[in-house]
Parts: sequence; C-alpha cells; structure tokens
Amino acid sequence: MAVRIVVDERERNSRIPKLLHQAGAFIDFAQLKVGDYIISSETAIERKTIHDLLSSIYDGRLFVQCSELVQHYSKPVLIVEGNILTLLDIPAEIDNNRLKIHVDKIPQVYEALSTIALGFRIPIIHTPSSEYTSQLLVTMVDKSLREGLSNGPFLKKIKKGNIEYIQQLSVLSSLPNIGHKLAVRMLKKFLTPKRALNASVAELARIPGFGTLRAENIRRILDNVYIEKVEIDQKTLDNHDFTS
Repeated sequence: MAVRIVVDERERNSRIPKLLHQAGAFIDFAQLKVGDYIISSETAIERKTIHDLLSSIYDGRLFVQCSELVQHYSKPVLIVEGNILTLLDIPAEIDNNRLKIHVDKIPQVYEALSTIALGFRIPIIHTPSSEYTSQLLVTMVDKSLREGLSNGPFLKKIKKGNIEYIQQLSVLSSLPNIGHKLAVRMLKKFLTPKRALNASVAELARIPGFGTLRAENIRRILDNVYIEKVEIDQKTLDNHDFTS
C-alpha cells in the first residue's frame, strides 16, 4: 500500500515534502490546525528545528502546540531536527555577556523537553537533518500500515480551542514537574494562573496527584530571591569540549 502523508501548507517551502516525494510517498497538502504532518488518525507530528524549538519556547508556542497535540491525537510525536550544539556556533568576537546567554540556552531547551516528555507524555525523536526526518516519517507510516494500525492519514474536524485557556495552561505546565494534567487541575481549582501561583503549600498539596513535596518545590521556586549567576570565564569555555 502506498505511503500517504498529510503535510501542513506551512511546510511546503521546507525540503521535507520534496524529500518525501523522492522517497515514494504521496503528499496531500492541507491547512492543518494541529501538527505539521499527519500519518494516521492517531498520530500527528510536530517538527521543530533546533532554532525554531528555541524561539517557540520563548514565545510560548511550544506548550500550546503540545496541549493541542495531546487533545486531538492519542499518539502524537515531536521531532527535533538538528544538533543542539549549533546554539554554541557564535562569532569568536562576541562579548562575554552575550556568550553567557548563548550557553544558558541549552538548559532551557532541556527543561522544556523534559516537560514535553514527562508532563505531556509526548515521545521526542531527534534527527540530524531534513533527509533523516523524511526517512523517519516514511518509516513510521510504513510500519503503521504493515501492522494494520492505520489505513492512511485522516483529517479531523478540529475546532481550535480557547487560545487564552491554552496559554494559561502553558504558564502553569512550564513549572517543574507540572504537566498538562496537573496544570488543568490547578486552573480548575484556582480559576486563574495568578491565584494558582499565589497558592500556599497546603492549598497546592490538596490538588489530587500534587503532593506536599511537589507543592513545596513550586513555592520555593516562585518565592526564592533571584541570584545572578557567576560570569562564565571565556578561557574556561574555550578549553571545554562540548562534544564530549
């Protein structure tokens, strides 16, 4: 059976559709409300390059997209394309302060990926380039067809949710060890993110599945005074092997 993949129109100018076609896949372009690629009625895939991943973390898109994926698809997947070390590919003449900002991006990326994997329970697959991304997509569709899990991609009638509500959940789910389900429970109990963030340890601990230790950790993170990190020494960075 032919491999057929539904591709979002915004991916048309990327290399992926052409590579999929060269691999023998049939491509259907559509205005997808959720995900970048649909390979079955159960699986939509969000694709992020490293730099797009970083920008989507900063502007809040990433957790909104993950909320929509888990809402409409039972087996969503996030593909992260590229090498995270490219975040360190910066000009040699850059000053120490800007260098420090670039180095600090990596822990932020890992924090976001941890929330996606543990909070939203979305599998994350890394690929080194668009060529490997296209191979992965074709392999995933072919495997689903062989195992009788899918007769091909299906477009769902998806009504976009309340964006404000999704953004509120995004704020709460960005807290450490607070996934989508706990964020929903927090919002239902306190009605607004502000009230949830101002809640006491006792109030948070009474949320089903929350627990006292988690509540204490959240309060500590929200209440502790910011202490500026020690500046990273340029010589130390030059001598450190980031590839090890």
